Amino acid sequence: MTDVNNRNDTEKVLLVAVELPGAGEKTERSLEELSRLTETAGGEVVDTLVQARPTLHSIHYLGKGKLQTLKNLCEELGVETVIFDDELDPGQAKAVQKILGDGLKVLDRSALILDIFQQHARTREAKTQVALARAEYLLPRLTRQWTHLERQAGGIGGARRGPGETQIEIDRRLLRDQIKKLKKELEKIALQRSTQRKFRHEFFNVALVGYTNAGKSTLMNTLTDAGVDVEDQLFKTLDTTVRKMTMPNGREVYLSDTVGFIQKLPHQLVASFRSTLKEAESADLLIKLVDISDPDFRRHLATIDRVLKDFEIPEKRFLTVFNKADRVPESMNVTLVKREYPDAVWISAKEAIGLSRLIKEIQSRMDENTIIRTVDIPHQAGDIIAALHEHTRILSQSHEEDVTRFTLQADRDIWAYLTKKFHLKGE
Repeated sequence: MTDVNNRNDTEKVLLVAVELPGAGEKTERSLEELSRLTETAGGEVVDTLVQARPTLHSIHYLGKGKLQTLKNLCEELGVETVIFDDELDPGQAKAVQKILGDGLKVLDRSALILDIFQQHARTREAKTQVALARAEYLLPRLTRQWTHLERQAGGIGGARRGPGETQIEIDRRLLRDQIKKLKKELEKIALQRSTQRKFRHEFFNVALVGYTNAGKSTLMNTLTDAGVDVEDQLFKTLDTTVRKMTMPNGREVYLSDTVGFIQKLPHQLVASFRSTLKEAESADLLIKLVDISDPDFRRHLATIDRVLKDFEIPEKRFLTVFNKADRVPESMNVTLVKREYPDAVWISAKEAIGLSRLIKEIQSRMDENTIIRTVDIPHQAGDIIAALHEHTRILSQSHEEDVTRFTLQADRDIWAYLTKKFHLKGE
């Protein structure tokens, strides 16, 4: 259940789900997503098994008889791994593994996602966040039969026992210690990120947020030539990537690409990856990027809104952008969708369609946050004059006897930063 590190690239996988009353289409979509997640992790989906039930079985997830059917199907197809579409609680995981036998590897959606995150983590922050999420996932699942910590980095299973401690108790104690250590490490990283954001606050900040695989990295590349990895895989971007782009009027913008959202994201990851979404929380404009070619785009948009709701970001700082407009299915009533989302911008990041309107909209949002001030700067204050030229748009300047009078245009936040740093007084 927890051994998600050592799977072969071509491992044969069978997907399992429960279809609750009235959730047929939702279950189908969820399984499609789970299939893509499996492929992203390097597995090969050979079949799926769905059982219609009024509720999830509290002990076995599926009915006990259906689990036996599942076991027989796995033997027939040569399946090595079974992945359940929902998160199995520790009791369910134990009961399922007991019936299926130790020859089959049992994972749930959460374990699979954790595996993918671990594969794609690159920076110190992402690796630390994944390690914390995995440790929190493992802790309640440690039992005598399912402890795999001896195979984890650090050799937890070889620790010295305290008086009366069992091996499981040792694993739990050391895992709790590991969680505390990782949380402290993340606090240090968060402080460093805060310092970096404080520096970037001098500029207008735009954050790309959206469902995973919606095209955020592609859009970022198109707008900034950032060279961000772009592949048709879920969760390709884990670390927050920040790049600078120049607007047509010459003003500079910081653009950040954040980790993608997904349905049924493990709660351990929601908590651990909250820091990557800080880029969105502190942004002047948040672009909610949605794959409009996906029939489930409304649910994807709802997922984004639900997660961002916790940040209490004002609605005026959001901009909905529908990507992949060139791939809209013929069955979609585009007129109806445009009426439903009148303020959304339709683009194709890959084909560079509609980008001029998007850039115009970003610039319009910048202008809403812009003020015009006139300020007198002493001739000898070269550092202040340089800062004004770097961070504001100089509309006019005239030289007086002791000062240079600047009329300038600046973002409100930038002006507040400059006035505080240089003690400026403008009209």
